Amino acid sequence: MNNRELFFKHIGQTSPFPLAIEISKAEGVFIEDTQGKKYIDFISGIAVSNVGHCHPDVIKAITEQANRYMHTMVYGEYIQSPQVQLAHLLSSNLPSNLQSVYFVNSGAEAIDGALKLAKRYTKRTELISFKNSYHGSTHGPLSIMGSETYKNAFRPLLPNTKLIEFNKLNDLEQITHDTACVVVEPIQGEAGVILPENDYLQKLQKKCNQTGALLIVDEIQTGCGRTGSLWAFESYQIIPDILCLAKGLGGGMPIGAFISSNEIMSTLTHHPILGHITTFGGHPVCCAASFASLSYILNENLAEAAKKKGEYFLSKLIHPIFQKRRGKGLMISIPMDNNFVLMKFIQLALERGIIVDWFLFADSALRICPPLIISQIELDWVAEQFNQIAELLD
Repeated sequence: MNNRELFFKHIGQTSPFPLAIEISKAEGVFIEDTQGKKYIDFISGIAVSNVGHCHPDVIKAITEQANRYMHTMVYGEYIQSPQVQLAHLLSSNLPSNLQSVYFVNSGAEAIDGALKLAKRYTKRTELISFKNSYHGSTHGPLSIMGSETYKNAFRPLLPNTKLIEFNKLNDLEQITHDTACVVVEPIQGEAGVILPENDYLQKLQKKCNQTGALLIVDEIQTGCGRTGSLWAFESYQIIPDILCLAKGLGGGMPIGAFISSNEIMSTLTHHPILGHITTFGGHPVCCAASFASLSYILNENLAEAAKKKGEYFLSKLIHPIFQKRRGKGLMISIPMDNNFVLMKFIQLALERGIIVDWFLFADSALRICPPLIISQIELDWVAEQFNQIAELLD
């Protein structure tokens, strides 16, 4: 059996229609299949490959660390330089209250840890999140997901959860002294890149402060320069009580983190001891890769570059089909008339060697989030192809 046959026989599937591109290699903004066809990865593996595929700094860090040591002990027991240095780099580029970093393996794990931490610190149980929000698919994040369609088949889930509507000020009144935390994406991703309006996030933080609820900001998709600042929350003048990171943090390696103050984080160390543990969280090779990736993002000012590149790319989309676009930096959504038009657009783009996608809760909107290192020449070419595809769909 060839790899394609083995894929469908042995790999657990998430949908009846996977892209099923058979990967040979990936470098920079390109993915190459086993037939030698090159594709521009215009979604960065869903906001993961912010510094592109196989960035040389990341590869060097992985190789050097793998030659020193890999897994040695469960997280938090040994002093391991890659963890320590990455935690220091993160805290040096965050508000002063976000100084204690707990590394995990993924975004869903970061959210799970943050939920536990909020309940432990506040001694409350109510968890509030937003309609059309997405925070991961394990049981904890699924419990606060903003879509009943994806939740109902897996109930019962965590109790005492509540959904409110993003940008709706009246719904903030549902945050009370019973609320342990409010979990929010600063820009709603899977809803189709919905930006906050009318100082909404500032008003949300004020309500959390008034009630003692912790504000958990999910920057799993928006972080690491994606939206034109290192962290999206910086653009909206708020400071999280707990920050969740993953995806673009690892430079292509699996890593996540939830970050808070020493005071809040210390509650996981007692009553009970080992309040949160993980075997592979903070894997030294992943931390080394992450340090290299984040350092490159900072040193090359890729956040500012993302802002300029996003504005430039949108200026090149001249067909009327692109006029309803939304976005910030290189996190962009283009709503289309319906799902049929969108899927035809995605198919035609793929035929031309461009990988694009849709959104989980906005299945008629085009997802655009290329690597932050993408060049102007590459953006020009993709924009030209998009305009041509749009003409074909007229």
